[in-house]
Amino acid sequence: MNRYALWKYILILFILLVGALYALPNIFGQDPAVQISSTSDSPDLDSMRSRIEALIDENNLKPKAIETRQNGLLVRFSDETQQLKARDLFRKQLGEDYIVALNLAPSTPQWLRAMGGNPMYLGLDLRGGVHFLMQVDMEAAVDQAYERFKNDFRDLLRDKRIRYAGIRKIGKPARGVEIKFKDRSLLEKAAKVINSEYPRLDLQDSENGGAYILKATMRPPEITETKRAALKQNLITLRNRVNELGVAEPIIQQQGIDRIIVQLPGVQDTARAKEILGATATLEFRLVDEDHSAQEAEAGKVPAGSKLYHESNGRPVLLKRRVIITGDRIVDAASGLEQQTGSPAVFITLDGKGSNQMYRVTKDNINKPMAVVFIESKVETKKVNGEIVKTRKKTEKVINVATIRAALSKNFQITGLESPQKARTLALLLRAGSLSTPIEIVEERTVGPSLGQDNINQGFESVVIGFIAVLIFMIFRYKVFGLISCIALFVNLILIVAALSMLQATLTLPGIAGIVLTVGMAVDANVLIFERIREELQIGSTPQISIQAGYQKALSTIADANITTLIAAVVLYGFGTGPIKGFAITLALGIISSMFTAIMGTRAIINLIYGGRKVEKLLV
Repeated sequence: MNRYALWKYILILFILLVGALYALPNIFGQDPAVQISSTSDSPDLDSMRSRIEALIDENNLKPKAIETRQNGLLVRFSDETQQLKARDLFRKQLGEDYIVALNLAPSTPQWLRAMGGNPMYLGLDLRGGVHFLMQVDMEAAVDQAYERFKNDFRDLLRDKRIRYAGIRKIGKPARGVEIKFKDRSLLEKAAKVINSEYPRLDLQDSENGGAYILKATMRPPEITETKRAALKQNLITLRNRVNELGVAEPIIQQQGIDRIIVQLPGVQDTARAKEILGATATLEFRLVDEDHSAQEAEAGKVPAGSKLYHESNGRPVLLKRRVIITGDRIVDAASGLEQQTGSPAVFITLDGKGSNQMYRVTKDNINKPMAVVFIESKVETKKVNGEIVKTRKKTEKVINVATIRAALSKNFQITGLESPQKARTLALLLRAGSLSTPIEIVEERTVGPSLGQDNINQGFESVVIGFIAVLIFMIFRYKVFGLISCIALFVNLILIVAALSMLQATLTLPGIAGIVLTVGMAVDANVLIFERIREELQIGSTPQISIQAGYQKALSTIADANITTLIAAVVLYGFGTGPIKGFAITLALGIISSMFTAIMGTRAIINLIYGGRKVEKLLV
């Protein structure tokens, strides 16, 4: 009695070996490192390595290793002093063609990494990194929606051959789009067409000085939906931009109705992160106004229907106000060199609607010039009379003017950029997506690696203290059986760490709290089993029958208790955010692994000790 089949022992041993193997990478720690990435799409890694090695030798740096990565190099050091010195040196000597950033690289042996063994990710509070709180400009979202309606109305009325005297967007407080007509019949015809295409808009007509005016406004639900869509689009864009940065396990989530939290664990150098995340760069494609003089417009005589811009060299360019397409129609962008001249270029791919709009406009304007306007919005914070004043600065410049030689559609290229670096940055921002509305970084916090290490040490100490307290209680209360349950508890901790590492889940301080809670809960199953064994012994059952009955009769109670806790963990994960999810993951993994170790694991050890032989007394 109380013997396991051989296959059960083999299964338990296999799970223990796999758990130990994949938990092992977590004991090797991390190396301070400098990550060097080329801004070129196809870098010469051999040349880059030779140049880095020469710089290291000339400046007496002592790296632990130099590793070749997909788009650059990773130089490992033994301490942060060498890391910071190398970072400053590489930035100074390599120039703008390379991105140099600090990193914390896992020091897992190569043979273990080859088997897929990687340490679990650590959250911002453990690894260190940067925290951004971003404010989304919701008023700009509404303004942009009315700007789109204005352009759409213009195209719609032209397609329907309805003449209008003028169309304009009205700003705050009475936002909307006004269209002027010379007689009421045209207004009524336009109102019918617009109402059929845009039924969610409110249309109001009026008469002013002999002109008939149709005003279109968004209803409150439509305004709310516009703001919600803008926030959602910015969330998606920020996720794409973080992916471009290559940050592992970032946290990007909504806070309130107009704010976004971005946490980037492991990012020590925040300059690059702020440059990419906060950039609101986008493009507008407009036709050049050839009927009027740009010089006269610069003197103050800007004609109606046109807008004055400047190129990078300061030369004025007069463009038509009508926007052909904007950057939100771009689905892909890649930097490279233009074939004929070898100058920097960005190769653009549009979505279906964007390609149709581009084709429709360019086929009617062949041999006419078209300009690409680069738009960037920045927020400047200044102290005026002792108060913090934030002003939004919008920069608009023409980066390219080219003659339309043929109708453009889905794929085309932008040339005239200042440098390959500018082309690569523009391609990255366009590829990651344009922010639908400007955002402002209203709060920035950096958690240093040393503070993260302190949190790790304190969390580790709490787990050890909890484990020792449970160990003392279980041995005092249940003797040998208590010691067996503590062995199972130790294995349970190893399996939790292994599962987190295999899933590449992120461990945070709340996650450590979940592990500490698991330490206390994991022995609950053994307490039920051992108390049941005691009851069987008290009614006169033999030791072997008592062991058998203890495990069988306590199983349903153990399953009920753990399943209800597992359901709670699933609900926490489904409805929680950030730290709550981390707590739920470790709690769920702890429950699953404790069911295995507390029932199957302890039974295997007890069977090895007591199974298949005559036992007079149990130390329980």
